[in-house]
Amino acid sequence: MKNPMNYIQNGDYLIPDLKLSEQPTKPLGKYGRMRKAYLKEHRPILYNQLLMSEKLYPHLIEIDETAQSRLEQMMPQLAKDAGAT
Repeated sequence: MKNPMNYIQNGDYLIPDLKLSEQPTKPLGKYGRMRKAYLKEHRPILYNQLLMSEKLYPHLIEIDETAQSRLEQMMPQLAKDAGAT
């Protein structure tokens, strides 16, 4: 066996001592939170796969950063087209 499992005694039961790897502490922005809500409501299997493989938070950060950069690229042109200065 490669990695022996550690257990914690809780009364008469042995509970596996599971630990998550370190995740970045950067807070999610608007678009990351929107993506999380979408996945949770409309794609629950994908949401759970990402959550269990510890890829959910990095995915949400990537979505948030991509959406923010696209918004920053689009806003000057949208403001110009709308006649704002």
